[in-house]
Amino acid sequence: MDILIIGSSGHAKVVIDIVRAEGKHRVLGLLDDQRAPGEETLGVPVLGAVEKIHEIMQRTGATHGLIAVGDNGGRMKVSAKIADRVPGFTYVTAVHPSAVIGSQVMIAPGTVVMPGAIINAGTTVGNHCIINTNASVDHDCSLGGFVSIAPGAALGGHCQIGSGTAVGLNAGIVQGITVGTHCVIGAGALVLESVPDLHVAIGVPAKCVRTRLVGEPYL
Repeated sequence: MDILIIGSSGHAKVVIDIVRAEGKHRVLGLLDDQRAPGEETLGVPVLGAVEKIHEIMQRTGATHGLIAVGDNGGRMKVSAKIADRVPGFTYVTAVHPSAVIGSQVMIAPGTVVMPGAIINAGTTVGNHCIINTNASVDHDCSLGGFVSIAPGAALGGHCQIGSGTAVGLNAGIVQGITVGTHCVIGAGALVLESVPDLHVAIGVPAKCVRTRLVGEPYL
């Protein structure tokens, strides 16, 4: 299937590589508000801005795609913008062949699973998530939509991660912990206690240091 990718940055490069490695879809073009049509990323052309998606779909016949925006809030905004313009646009998943996906794992549309990631049995991953390079999500976890698990981060079994939350590089969350919605877990943090909605937690052991707003940039 021909697909469109929304975004054309470094994160988009990784997504393009994963789609190519998986071999299920062909990336027809990119949509990006900040670049001119005809510019390329890894040989894939920018076709136009996101606001032109309806026109681009009509021109190319593509009706499916992925949002390649690394920031969770940014991904949410792009998703809402597309839904306003073309409610029928459908999202696929992309899972690198080197990722390990356990039994009874459910991965919702729009999610990307990167090289070396592990998602163990019984875990549910929501829509538009990023399970990044060498991240580990153990058994029976639940991840809401628009979650990102950064490279090298590890979740123990039975963890619950609320929608819009970002777990930073090499962070660890012990088994059974709940992290609320729209949180940020800092790089290298070790989470031993549950984290309320809209909090930033850092350190070893992790402590909540401030609150944050929905969609507040963290990258």
